[in-house]
Amino acid sequence: MIETRGLTKTFGSTVALDRVSFRVGRGEVVGFLGPNAAGKTTAMRILAGCLYPDRGTAVLSGFDVLAEPREVQRRVGYLPENAPLYDTMEVGGFLEFSAGLRGLRGAARRRAAGRAGEVCALEEVQGRAIGTLSRGYRQRVALAQALVHSPEILILDEPTTGLDPHQIVEVRELIGRLKSERTVIFSTHILSEVEAVCGRVLIINRGRIVAEGSPSELRSRARGGMLIAFRLRAPEAQTRERLERLTGVRRLIDLRADPDGYLTGRLEADPAAGVSEQIYRLAAEAGWGLSELRSEPARLEEVFINLTRDSGRGAAKSSE
Repeated sequence: MIETRGLTKTFGSTVALDRVSFRVGRGEVVGFLGPNAAGKTTAMRILAGCLYPDRGTAVLSGFDVLAEPREVQRRVGYLPENAPLYDTMEVGGFLEFSAGLRGLRGAARRRAAGRAGEVCALEEVQGRAIGTLSRGYRQRVALAQALVHSPEILILDEPTTGLDPHQIVEVRELIGRLKSERTVIFSTHILSEVEAVCGRVLIINRGRIVAEGSPSELRSRARGGMLIAFRLRAPEAQTRERLERLTGVRRLIDLRADPDGYLTGRLEADPAAGVSEQIYRLAAEAGWGLSELRSEPARLEEVFINLTRDSGRGAAKSSE
């Protein structure tokens, strides 16, 4: 449904996108993940036909954004980071207005507005002015305008920015309901959004795609090691020193005393070094109490930091 090849965009001397290529299949929910000023918004604007690349191509539903922008826009629903709302308009009237901009007329326009309002749970506020709504409802209205013409592809730029935890959950659930009917790509820098909603992730940094795959694939690929969590009853200074000297230990990530007098922590280790067995033997020999010893997957936060810390050197940051 979406295929980009070598997308490049500069603003003066600033490189916003640097030869970006990726594909999104029908029915996928893909997270476009990156730190602020990574190039996410520039890519979203190009996919939505609001901005042209300097080089490269983007094809959506078989249509090229450069050669056939109107055909692309007919098939795309776009929610920019700053929602396009008119505060003095009533919700129902705004959705009919949005449907009219999409070329719908008469009864078809009214049906489309009603359907989008129902999908986004706006029935209770249809007659209210948009300017009187909470941030959560305003975001729902903005999402409804992106859905009003039943697009094949949804492009959502930071759809949960500024929402409280309850509102974030509502938007997540809505995206989850939409994925059976549409292809969805949304940008975010919030890692929990990716894990909660996406089947696949594209990580962008300094205008370049630095990794892609499912959250679990990225965790395993980015680290190349394993994490071991432990809980010991032992003296802290001696424990730290002896754990760091074990064969295959890369680093001790954290070590702290809990209220029960145990030391809890995690360490990063080479998978083939048998570090868990070494810890077990060390505890037995030293007479330490060992109440927990387990391996755990790398957290997506750690993967993200590893992938975006040093990648893309030499590329200027985007103008997002």
